[in-house]
Amino acid sequence: MSIVIRDPLCSFSFHQPPNTRQTMDKTQIYKNIPARTAQTQTLLEAKFDPRLKKYVLYGGVLACVFSIVGILLIPLWLIIGRYYINRYFESLHCELTTRALHFRKGVWFHIERTIPLDKIQDLTFREGPLLRYFGLSTLRIETAGQSAQSASDMSLTGIVDSADFRLNVLDQRDKVTERGGEPPQADSSGQETLVSLLTEIRDSLKSIESGMDTQK
Repeated sequence: MSIVIRDPLCSFSFHQPPNTRQTMDKTQIYKNIPARTAQTQTLLEAKFDPRLKKYVLYGGVLACVFSIVGILLIPLWLIIGRYYINRYFESLHCELTTRALHFRKGVWFHIERTIPLDKIQDLTFREGPLLRYFGLSTLRIETAGQSAQSASDMSLTGIVDSADFRLNVLDQRDKVTERGGEPPQADSSGQETLVSLLTEIRDSLKSIESGMDTQK
């Protein structure tokens, strides 16, 4: 049987006699090889204020009041709306990573966006009378080339400590733009461990080859 070894450090082959019982456990060889280090890391995950549920509930009631037909739907909204609001609240997710801002929301219509930090121009607050009553605010993400049609999709309401979250996003954006959008370099210790392990494998194979040549 002919075995060919090719790796970045060596390239050679040797012939193993049919009666040789020396085998190599692949699991033993590769179990210590480190996984590839992810370059994108989560820096901050936003939390949402439970008061957002009441805001959505009463906001729906006001929307029904301002429409003639909607007044008849208020009892139905008060019953079904609570289930919808709980599902909507659970669907809210927003996190800041080293390279982008990710968020998703929606129950029947899901909205999921990934915005590169170097595309964010600003994060602005919007506080209407009802939002102020519940102590909430809407955080709107303004990006380069943003159209008016997509503006409503790029906003999040009810983030806890939204001012601090905004400062963290802008601070990370400045770090990314200052280094030209380059992600942070991965730790080289994993690569050094991999090279060291491959070197040991190469030396072991050379020892096996030398032992076979001696037996011949």
